[in-house]
Amino acid sequence: MRKQFVTCVIMFGIENFGAFVATGILLNMTPGAGTMYILGKSLSGGTKSGVISVMGICTGSAMHTLLTAFGLSALLAESQLAFDIVKYLGAIYLIGLGCKLIFSNKKMEGVHVSKKESYKKIYLSGALTNLLNPKVALFYIAFLPQFVNPEFEMPLLSFLILGFTYVFTGVLWCTLLAIFSARFSEKIQQNQKIKKWLDKISGVVFVSFGIKLAISK
Repeated sequence: MRKQFVTCVIMFGIENFGAFVATGILLNMTPGAGTMYILGKSLSGGTKSGVISVMGICTGSAMHTLLTAFGLSALLAESQLAFDIVKYLGAIYLIGLGCKLIFSNKKMEGVHVSKKESYKKIYLSGALTNLLNPKVALFYIAFLPQFVNPEFEMPLLSFLILGFTYVFTGVLWCTLLAIFSARFSEKIQQNQKIKKWLDKISGVVFVSFGIKLAISK
């Protein structure tokens, strides 16, 4: 069975698939803006909010996979203008998200928010947090080709398999992270002071990520 699987992977022009999966899992576990977003939503909104934020972040990763496979992400590597446009849009978005958390004084009591609308915002914000980061696109351009056989006639297929494998491992890890951190959400929601300070800390982290992205080269 293992030999058949290895043969199948090689047929798709993929080399060292096991090393790719192991490295991908480690990279997914590395804290970043996506991880902080998922933690924040899980702690403040519970399991469902956390899982929806995971879907948003991983949708952004899936989009990066498609852009890389079809060669569009290469534009960011070749064009300074394109890179800067996406970079500053991403930085502005992260800083805006952070400032909203820092300066928000809303209380939970007596405030009715449509769950559908709220979940939709969580999903879209997660997707944009990932999609508007050109460094993620450059990571895909640099990382995926290392595991593709340059002589394979259909590299598009290799990129898609590798990219969505990476997304799948990300979904697994991030969902576990969301479910585990959501266990503390009830206590946090019952204590407005904790929730307020958690939002402010998350906001500062997002602003710092935004500034770091803006000054990156």
